[in-house]
Amino acid sequence: MERFQKLILIPLILTASLPGLGFCYSIINGPTNATVLAGSEARFNCTVSAGWVILIWLSNGSPVLTVINSQGAVETSDRFTSQNYTSSNGFTSELIIHNTQLSDSGKIQCSIQQASESSFAFLSVQVNGSLCIKNSTLTVNENKTVEIVCEALGWAPAPDITWMTNDSFIDKSRYVTQQSQGSNDLHNALSILTLTPVDTEILTCLADIEALPYPQNATVTVIFVNSTIENDYREDSRSTWIIVLAVVLSLVGIILLIVIIAVVVRCCCLKKRGSTYQNEIRKVSAEKKKDGNLENRQRCGSENQGYIPEELRNTEQFPRIAPLPPMSSKFTVPAVDLPTSSVSKVQPQRHTDDPISPKKIRNLTIV
Repeated sequence: MERFQKLILIPLILTASLPGLGFCYSIINGPTNATVLAGSEARFNCTVSAGWVILIWLSNGSPVLTVINSQGAVETSDRFTSQNYTSSNGFTSELIIHNTQLSDSGKIQCSIQQASESSFAFLSVQVNGSLCIKNSTLTVNENKTVEIVCEALGWAPAPDITWMTNDSFIDKSRYVTQQSQGSNDLHNALSILTLTPVDTEILTCLADIEALPYPQNATVTVIFVNSTIENDYREDSRSTWIIVLAVVLSLVGIILLIVIIAVVVRCCCLKKRGSTYQNEIRKVSAEKKKDGNLENRQRCGSENQGYIPEELRNTEQFPRIAPLPPMSSKFTVPAVDLPTSSVSKVQPQRHTDDPISPKKIRNLTIV
């Protein structure tokens, strides 16, 4: 334990005895104040004379980076790095703070571990929030007053708000700006401009903080409407609408007429096509019927035009026999010898219970 304490005290004793041994060095140029936007980088330089041994950077009293002459920079965080430069005048260490945050604001100190040999500066981290005008375009009638609201949200510190019209600044008496505390140490601002326009104007709301290279802005166009011009405009608009309506109705009428003509022509074509189809069906049916009749005629045979019934032939050869008076229901007729022709013919005898009548005799020809 005693040995460990001795090892710690030796560097301190050596450091304290350096000025007495003639190894005295000092800070030539210390860091300067810086104002940056949140998320950007902040850089601080510290130049010491030759013979330096150790240099320590502190942020708000806490060491964040150490540079040793014999070893170089000892970095303990990725957000705090350094770059070193050596010249004939001495040694310069540059502290770089990456991704600055609001909590980094404060005192940045450069120390060389000598009595009264330290230099410091202040870092201010600022935040630019949003800026907007609620209405991008306003229409104002003649002799009317309008209020235009510009709102800035989430700034640090609260921004300074000004107004411009057509590239000229507006007097501060014509607008009122109110500031309020927001969340996370941020600030809000609300500016209201009262205006009675006499012509169409382009108004610009400007919000500025020290870290911004140019003020942030939002614009609005105020359209001035003259009563006479407005009435003329209404009449012109009415006439334009009437013309447009007439043209539209004309086009609709033409389109409807074309549609009706197309429908009528289509119906006529369909009707003609249907009539032709029915005629074809009738023609096919007639042909089928004709073919059917021809087939029936071929199946039943054709009429023999040269055929002469037997009754007519006997009538020509033999005299007509007068009908006999009624007789008993059963009788026999004696055979009559008739002259025979060259072709012998046999007449069958008919037995019937009914009276004999020539009209009821059925002739049969055997060929």
